[in-house]
Amino acid sequence: MSKIITIVLLVILGVYLFRRLAGQRGATSKPPENKAAEDMVRCKVCGVNLPRSEAVLSKGRFYCCDEHRRADS
Repeated sequence: MSKIITIVLLVILGVYLFRRLAGQRGATSKPPENKAAEDMVRCKVCGVNLPRSEAVLSKGRFYCCDEHRRADS
């Protein structure tokens, strides 16, 4: 019984190592994209943080959606 368990563990280890090595060969090293950091703002109604470009601005307040903007009026 112990021989079977040892063989199964060796097969699992072999498959793991094979996949790991195969994944490293196929991976191309892409330079990281230069995305500019964006300010985060908080919705006045629910408090969720979101990028300024995705926020709804009304009367100097930020909201995550138009529904929350209307609810705060």
